[in-house]
Amino acid sequence: MSKKQKTVLIRIIIAAILMVVFALLPVTGTARLLLFLIPYILIGYDILKKAGKGILNRQVFDENFLMAVATIGAIILGEYTEGVAVMLFYQIGELFQSMAVGKSRRNIADLMDICPDYAYLLTEDGEIEETDPEDVEPGSIIVVKPGEKIPIDGVIIEGEASLDTRALTGESLPRHGQAGDEVISGCISMDGMLKIRTTKEFCDSTVSKILELVEESGMRKSKPENFITRFARYYTPVVCYGALALAVVPPLVRMGFLHLAPEWTEWIYRALTFLVISCPCALVISIPLSFFAGIGCASSNGILVKGSNYLELLSNTKTVVFDKTGTMTEGVFEVTDVVPQEGFSTKKLLEYAAHAEQYSSHPISLSLRKAFGKEIMPSRVSDVQEHGGAGVVALVDGIRVAAGNERLMKAEGLQPDPVEKAGTVVHLAVDRAYAGYILISDRIKKTAKEAIAGLKNSGVTHTVMLTGDNRNTAEAVAKELGVDEVHSELLPADKVDMVERLLQNQSSKEVLAFVGDGINDAPVLSRADIGIAMGALGSDAAIESADIVLMDDDPAKIVKAIRISAKCLRIVYQNIWFAIGVKMVCLVLGALGIANMWAAIFADVGVMVIAVLNAIRALRVR
Repeated sequence: MSKKQKTVLIRIIIAAILMVVFALLPVTGTARLLLFLIPYILIGYDILKKAGKGILNRQVFDENFLMAVATIGAIILGEYTEGVAVMLFYQIGELFQSMAVGKSRRNIADLMDICPDYAYLLTEDGEIEETDPEDVEPGSIIVVKPGEKIPIDGVIIEGEASLDTRALTGESLPRHGQAGDEVISGCISMDGMLKIRTTKEFCDSTVSKILELVEESGMRKSKPENFITRFARYYTPVVCYGALALAVVPPLVRMGFLHLAPEWTEWIYRALTFLVISCPCALVISIPLSFFAGIGCASSNGILVKGSNYLELLSNTKTVVFDKTGTMTEGVFEVTDVVPQEGFSTKKLLEYAAHAEQYSSHPISLSLRKAFGKEIMPSRVSDVQEHGGAGVVALVDGIRVAAGNERLMKAEGLQPDPVEKAGTVVHLAVDRAYAGYILISDRIKKTAKEAIAGLKNSGVTHTVMLTGDNRNTAEAVAKELGVDEVHSELLPADKVDMVERLLQNQSSKEVLAFVGDGINDAPVLSRADIGIAMGALGSDAAIESADIVLMDDDPAKIVKAIRISAKCLRIVYQNIWFAIGVKMVCLVLGALGIANMWAAIFADVGVMVIAVLNAIRALRVR
């Protein structure tokens, strides 16, 4: 409990004790009024102050104004105990709300705490200097001691350690880091000292991107939140004028048409009760709180949601489209077979492929260089031409080498025989003569099959896999995972066209989510109803393009995200129907004089407390 919350609690306790004591004292008249003003001012001075500021700023109609008018009116009518009680219970409800928001914020704060306060910079003379991370330039060497956060993205040049990534990914198991490994800001070195050469400025590092994403998430509101905002804007003035009419019209009718003495006190009391009941606190507070709690729950599980509108959309997801490599497979490629044509050797085929692909950072290119196992000589390679989605053409020792898929071979005027083996096939042409192929295999992620089954249990009706890989590999992976539909040998532009077609074939209420690695799939992530970046730890492209970012490589997190969304939406609509239903009934009873001020307190504060307690259930999803 914060210092401010403790102060409010003390005020509530003192005011409650004074109210009870003064209610039992046999004091009447002005003395009784003065006594009750003590607990009233003690518990309500901040509400009265906010109401006064609202009037001065011409923003009159809010819950502070309703509480001020209702309680002051009750005291003027001599209902001292009820006037103080309304303000007292309203403050209790506000305290509950503050504590609930605090609990949600702590989930976000765990994520926000990844931001380091300092960096230890290794100077040219070998001294270690404490400095602000924002002042560290790329290429600098920083020292991270055991138990400290890595302040800036970089590469380990000395030392090894277990890295705690829980704040980023929700993973409980640490990752091992050693010399040569890339590391990202926000991780904690648990048991070793590291020297890291920074690769980015602090403002461009992973931790800054994540914090920026979380801070902006509140700006993108869901439909229920926008509805409540508009609802409160019109609802509050309407009930204020309605209460005024309730206080004035019936007595005037009684006096004008029935020629009876007007009962002003009774109708003013009904109007004040009507005002207390009508306060929209339960809706205005609990709906945003539900989404805030849902986003907090997601962040604690390594799922970053860019706004409550995306959290809302996620619950209506009926089609999930996956990229294959790096999403459903590990993206760890290994050369499993080399089949040279006559006149070429296995060694020569790998040598040509490794040199032609030397400038590419694609996992397939890395596996070719690893399989070659010897030093690559850049001086041997010239005129490198990238063919997007097809492969690469280069001159190796002055000889034209084309390495890629069947599409590239056709461009070279060749028609290789189809390869029926499962895996990624890299065909090679040397001086426009077919030289053979290299087979590269990828491993399916351990949780991929479980993720597909979990999605179907969570209401997803259609799963699709898109890949640039060959048909045999794509169909083998799809069959093993249980994916409903698969499309292979696609270029990035083809994936966008395929998503467009899928979007046209679904109803307006259904949502399509695309899940990709966030680096090569930016156009598709942007086009889908919801773009989900998988395994995006350290990927700027993912954070920029996607609506939801999964900070690790676990496909099962998609199922978790949908369940968080579904629970959050259930709670939101429970609170809307419960709050509006109770208020409508109590408003009618209040207007008829059946509900008194104590019933009004329940209709306002009681409903708010119940709605807030219900809202914080979104913090936990099994």
